[in-house]
Amino acid sequence: MIPVTKPFLPSEKEFKVYVKSIWERQWLTNNGPLVNTLELKLKEYLGLDHMLYVSNGTMALQLAIKALNLTGEIITTPFSFVATTSTIVWQGCRPVFVDIDANTFNIDPTKIEAAITPNTSAILATHVYGNACDIDAIQQIADRHGLKVIYDAAHCFGTRYKNRSIFEYGDISTTSFHSTKLFHTIEGGAVFTRQPDLLKKMALMRNFGYSGVDEFAELGINAKNCEFHAAMGLCNLPHIDEILKKRKYLSTHYKLRLNRLDVQFQQLDNAEDYNYAYFPLLFKSEDLMKECKAKLELAQVYCRRYFYPSLSALPYVENVEMPVCDSIASRIMCLPMYHTLTLSDLDLICRLLLRIQNNESSEAVSKSFGALIADQIESEINIQTVKENGA
Repeated sequence: MIPVTKPFLPSEKEFKVYVKSIWERQWLTNNGPLVNTLELKLKEYLGLDHMLYVSNGTMALQLAIKALNLTGEIITTPFSFVATTSTIVWQGCRPVFVDIDANTFNIDPTKIEAAITPNTSAILATHVYGNACDIDAIQQIADRHGLKVIYDAAHCFGTRYKNRSIFEYGDISTTSFHSTKLFHTIEGGAVFTRQPDLLKKMALMRNFGYSGVDEFAELGINAKNCEFHAAMGLCNLPHIDEILKKRKYLSTHYKLRLNRLDVQFQQLDNAEDYNYAYFPLLFKSEDLMKECKAKLELAQVYCRRYFYPSLSALPYVENVEMPVCDSIASRIMCLPMYHTLTLSDLDLICRLLLRIQNNESSEAVSKSFGALIADQIESEINIQTVKENGA
């Protein structure tokens, strides 16, 4: 079986060293030493002055909206994970959707100003699949209209924009360190800002608003994270350059092997500093995408319709037509992508997709999967034999 994703895991030995130290200190949460160490190391790695490690990416968005005192309408994208929209609604604001660019899949900045009203307080944009938005255009619009900017950068660890971490942009940028992300802490997230006063406010909000043992300076919530999650992050961070390198390697090979497949790839506007977090394919039709997905699953290859459905169709928002997003959401599918995905497995996935395109039956595709697996096993046995013979 080839799943759509697998978490990166360090060696058990690495993790147990940190776990042993937690047992010795008996300090499990509440801004422990490993949480503080992880924050320092992440700031050093990313080249940032300010960040806060929090419980998850959704809570990071909630803190951002609350810290900026946003009310009324927030302009956002319909093509993102559900938390981007649900958080706006949860915080008592109204999401106003703007359609996306047909090539980058990010919010289309040329359509933002038409959606601005006297009730608009901010723009919340997502860097889709880690692909940077048109940050300069969005900031210019925000400056003209006096709006705040939040970036949902959940997919963006390792992505840079104009030689700076993508997390530096906007009034607040947020990310996720969920186990499906290329850098993870099992569960976790972070908020980033260049404004020290705003960081201090979110630091208080993260821990119920406590400013002292019996003092409260802010309305707060429990957005802290624990020592065990920080330990996983500290184990994973030394491997991040290797992980980013492997993602780029896999993505490059996907494109080479699928150059004859009749699909559209995401346009990368900042490709040199992209993190290759996902590998989406945009098919010509929803039916073709569904057929490919179903036949791949028969062959035990599991892909994901990500993102689907369009967030403008959620039951708790005003449903509006987003022609570009609606079309893309119905036709897109992400292929397996994770650190331990082998080139043999990748080649198998690509060959199956090409056979499906050539109208081979489900039975033929299933048989071809068996043949490919047999070839793969035979190849691995031959390689091992050569190694054992010292050749």
